[in-house]
Amino acid sequence: MTDVTPENLPRKAAPAERETTGPFDDSEANPVRPYIDLGGIKVLPREGLNLRLEVEEQTKRIVAVGLDYADSTLQIQPFAAPRTSGLWDETREQIKAQVKQQGGRVEEREGPLGAELLAEVPVTVGGDSSQSAKRLARFVGVDGPRWFLRGVIGGSATSDVEAAAKVEDLFRSLVVVRGNTPMPPRDLIPLKMPATPGTA
Repeated sequence: MTDVTPENLPRKAAPAERETTGPFDDSEANPVRPYIDLGGIKVLPREGLNLRLEVEEQTKRIVAVGLDYADSTLQIQPFAAPRTSGLWDETREQIKAQVKQQGGRVEEREGPLGAELLAEVPVTVGGDSSQSAKRLARFVGVDGPRWFLRGVIGGSATSDVEAAAKVEDLFRSLVVVRGNTPMPPRDLIPLKMPATPGTA
């Protein structure tokens, strides 16, 4: 498996049938489905799904979408990407370095969504730095047309096969709305609060 295209650009890393199995580009999504519109991401509501928006303190900017589902968490972030090359191969290397720097362990493996990382990250318990525990996290990513979608999976879906399948299905159902505004690669595609029911 080569990591570079003939032009020596990082390849796009995505499931082979991404256009039909997801995650989807806005141009590929079913227009009649009742998506929750969060700007750069659209989420298909489903039973038992709770949605949280993660906001940066200083800027009050929404920086990630958190989904709680199947005793698991899925944090998602959509980024602008080049039209012809991908970001996931390079991003995985950066995540590996960060996890190791924090004293954690990380392994790369092939998952249903393609290459992914399974990381064991040390976390402090109750603010006491001498009390640390290990938290499992799966890092998944998919390169789409002019965008890159990154997900961090926690909870049951890191080890339970059934929960993992449900969360992977949730990740695949997401729609990325890149828009036509020029953006540098790796910039977060803007996210917004969903409209409340009854307002357009």
